[in-house]
Amino acid sequence: MSTAATLVDDIKKIVGVHAVLTTPADTAPYLTDWRRSYTGTALAVVRPANTNEVAEVVKRCVATNTPIVPQGGNTSMVGGSVPDATGRAIVLSLNRMNHIRSIDTDNDTAIVEAGVILQNLQAAAGQAGRLFPLSLAAEGSCTIGGNLSTNAGGTNVLRYGNTRDLVLGLEVVTPNGEIWHGLSGLRKDNTGYDLKHWFIGAEGTLGIITAAVLKLFPIPQKRAVALVAVESPAHALKLLNRMKYAFADRLVGLELMARVCVDLVLRHIPNTREPFTEHHAWQVLIELNDSRADAPLGDWLEAELGAAFESGEATDAVIAASEAQINALWQLREEISEAQRLEGKNVKHDISIPISRIPAFIEKCDAALMNTFPNISLVCFGHLGDGNLHYNCGLPSQGLANAEAINQIVYDHVDQFGGSISAEHGIGQLKRIELTHHKSPVAIAMMRQLKQALDPYNLMNPGKVV
Repeated sequence: MSTAATLVDDIKKIVGVHAVLTTPADTAPYLTDWRRSYTGTALAVVRPANTNEVAEVVKRCVATNTPIVPQGGNTSMVGGSVPDATGRAIVLSLNRMNHIRSIDTDNDTAIVEAGVILQNLQAAAGQAGRLFPLSLAAEGSCTIGGNLSTNAGGTNVLRYGNTRDLVLGLEVVTPNGEIWHGLSGLRKDNTGYDLKHWFIGAEGTLGIITAAVLKLFPIPQKRAVALVAVESPAHALKLLNRMKYAFADRLVGLELMARVCVDLVLRHIPNTREPFTEHHAWQVLIELNDSRADAPLGDWLEAELGAAFESGEATDAVIAASEAQINALWQLREEISEAQRLEGKNVKHDISIPISRIPAFIEKCDAALMNTFPNISLVCFGHLGDGNLHYNCGLPSQGLANAEAINQIVYDHVDQFGGSISAEHGIGQLKRIELTHHKSPVAIAMMRQLKQALDPYNLMNPGKVV
């Protein structure tokens, strides 16, 4: 009997026959990424039910030199959650580990397994009278383990931070099959290196996150949302500064959208409509919240927008008068990626730029791209409040044929403006080579040393990140 077949049989004894998938029909959903950019093959898809099973599977894989690709909701934007084409790896799906182990409302924490769908955690926190603030477009299918492994961002980073900022402790299966029981709910713990940060954002290359202690917050009792027309990103930046100083931590999100983004949504997404009577080159979506139900957020927001009109920072605005209108305005922002996918192939960029330099970056990078590709469509939107732009480029008649040249122009400008080539999507396999060109040699060397120390046989999600 072959080594591969023996390994699969051994794993079946650990997790059960029903939890090991080997037929093409059963494994197919786990082998292609969400964007349909990468497809691999695997020895098997393994679905453990608990941390001990994960540890035992890892030990068997180490003994047979078998690579492991951890997978959550398989919503990676950079090919980080699918195996390569060799067929040597197992895909370790954590979607059966979907229990919320506990919610502590006095400590404002939840202990959550890696396979819990983000939306389910949001709902459970809400039922307990608390908020888990991580929010992103894939929240109905992405899992907490994937959010942790990519340090997911989303629309609430301005107020609550990235996923990294929401974590107090982790439970991790190391690359040799040991279990690190780091599920601490402490907010202060200065006992040496803060090990959890090694694994957050590591995309499963240093170990397998199986559970986490996450921070919870008071549920906002009042929301105010406005869509504001501005003439340029420079005007949007002035509006951001006004809102930050007027509302401090009541300002939850401030999103920037170019006109082309709204047009794409209106064209491809049913039941959406133009909020303004005129078309505007740029729009900013603003959300405020407050824990007091009697907070007059709408009045405050209207007053600040009035001042913004007088100073020339804004030219028009729509303030939502109901929850339905709030959802309709947010839909214009949240459906941009889906609308662009329906429009055709595009070269995506998830970048971050120092907030103060975003207007100059957009102006110079737009000009450089249009000079080289006169027919290019520049779909620029994102989280202006935290400096994260989704700067996507489409050439309708050429698809992805010029992706390399487009990337070089964009990433050269990112470097010029002191930015990062990945803000919230991670590196995966899509940006692995680019990372070595745009991160310092010292940083790359330290990352490789850490990888070698924890995973000397390169079995944990090989071919990703470093």
